[in-house]
Amino acid sequence: MNNPLVQPDPGLYIWTILTFLVLFGLLAKFAWKPILEMLESREETIRKSLEDAQKARQELERLNKESAQMIAAARQEADAIVTRSRADAERLKEELKQEARTEAAAIVRNAERQIQLETGRAIEQIRHEAVDLSIAIASKLIGRNLSKEDNARLIDDALKQVEPRQH
Repeated sequence: MNNPLVQPDPGLYIWTILTFLVLFGLLAKFAWKPILEMLESREETIRKSLEDAQKARQELERLNKESAQMIAAARQEADAIVTRSRADAERLKEELKQEARTEAAAIVRNAERQIQLETGRAIEQIRHEAVDLSIAIASKLIGRNLSKEDNARLIDDALKQVEPRQH
């Protein structure tokens, strides 16, 4: 039961330790340093990415705030425009009403003036007809036709008598 693999051999220990140290030295010189540099580079890249992500998040928050402010300002401006438009529409409506009232008043004044003119003409015509009728009746009663001067004098007298009664 003597297995040579299980028995301690001092030469094997020395060669194993020596091989381990050489391999460790080679790994430290050629592999360990690049691996550490790669890990440090990776750590730097990750740290920089985190910083960039933080900056991007802060920029996004700033942009969100600015856009919210712009939206609020746009809403306020839209509200102001709507309010001004309503006020302008109300003012225009009142102006149109006032113009319609003014126009209606002018039409009524013109109609009243026209009525007064027509009334005056009718009264004047009635006076002339009354005078002519009075002259005709007076001519028949007198039995003769009056001269033009007499007719004019009688017309003036009749008009003077009729005018005070009208006013």
